[in-house]
Amino acid sequence: MSTTAPCPTQLEIAARFRSARRRTLALCEPLTPEDMMVQSSAEASPAKWHLAHTAWFFESFVLGEFLPGYRLFNPDFPWLFNSYYRSFAAFPEKRLRASFSRPGLEEVLRYRQHVDEGVERLLAGHTHPEALKRIELGVHHEEQHQELLLTDILHAFFTNPLRPAYLRTPQNLGAPGLDFETWESKQPAPLGFKEFPGGLREIGHSGEGFCFDNELPRHRVWLEPYALARRLVTCGEYAAFIADGGYSRPELWLSAGWDTGTNCGWQAPLYWSESDGGWSIFTLRGELPLDRMEAAPVSHVSFYEADAYARWAGKRLATEFEWEAAAQNQPIAGNLLDSGRLLPEPAAEADQNENPTKLFGDCWEWTASAYLGYPGFKALPGSLGEYNGKFMSGQMVLRGGSCVTPAAHIRPSYRNFFVPETRWQFSGIRLAS
Repeated sequence: MSTTAPCPTQLEIAARFRSARRRTLALCEPLTPEDMMVQSSAEASPAKWHLAHTAWFFESFVLGEFLPGYRLFNPDFPWLFNSYYRSFAAFPEKRLRASFSRPGLEEVLRYRQHVDEGVERLLAGHTHPEALKRIELGVHHEEQHQELLLTDILHAFFTNPLRPAYLRTPQNLGAPGLDFETWESKQPAPLGFKEFPGGLREIGHSGEGFCFDNELPRHRVWLEPYALARRLVTCGEYAAFIADGGYSRPELWLSAGWDTGTNCGWQAPLYWSESDGGWSIFTLRGELPLDRMEAAPVSHVSFYEADAYARWAGKRLATEFEWEAAAQNQPIAGNLLDSGRLLPEPAAEADQNENPTKLFGDCWEWTASAYLGYPGFKALPGSLGEYNGKFMSGQMVLRGGSCVTPAAHIRPSYRNFFVPETRWQFSGIRLAS
């Protein structure tokens, strides 16, 4: 987190803390206790684990250090719900989280309440500035897990033979006017490009408000003139790539991507299924035919697929620095979690203008940049230094947030990162040249 920016007031942090804790529980309301036990892949985690781990973060890095006399809820929880902080405590293998039938859901909810009460006691008095920073970090950590919870549930329901929908009616999350019937008639604007002059640009967090350590320090980069597509690649456009043999043409693929796709049997994005009726796409709103989604951004593609599509289209992926330079003066607005839509949607006609649209929301955008520390990067001291820095190898950067990213969580300098074969995130494609 930023150590140069002024810290929000204690009241602001308290309000953000309560809001985040309520939203996590609200996202679990459509789930049964059985749903919350499912771990459908080694990359994913059960919803119940997300509930416990986000409480663990506040207990481990805030209450245990800053609340005098704090009593651990359970002496086993500090290691049981540790994710990957090796300097803090041992932890079970990630792939085994679905075996945690104990503690039960009711005990996990009591754990959350116990931790909430501790944080509230801490916030009721004069709180140490470092404790406030830790609480703020914990809130942003929880918002990350809200997105992960939804992506994990989508994967879990996709692997269920019944293919249940997380939500069917948009009113449940306040998304009036989400009428899939109208999507069939939407036509995406032509894939135009916005040119940028390049030059010496400032990259990284500017010092206003919260940021993670991997967004610092702010530094200068030189950009050659470039252009960004005004919108994301659509499902219909990606279907043309598939129809043109995109998955069977090795000249389009990086070597590692070709090997991965071949070994995994990739023929389409994750959650696409083909039958006699054509392609369908599984979403948090259930199964939808491709003809209703053709104008919506394609999602759940790996970096390898995004790169192959760009080559097929005669373009490339932007670097993370090109993307950030284009986004620095754009408002944080788009189809984010707060919209309640929970899936990428076609751009509104009003969005079709000369500037790149929907830089925030709909889909995380793969970039051509490896995830590395900025010049002069320093991880946070102690166990919190493991939050981001130790993953700076073998991963690619994504920018912009998705339809399940909280709006208050994203910013132009935000750097997401995953290994290049990752497909279970809401990840899409914006072309560059």
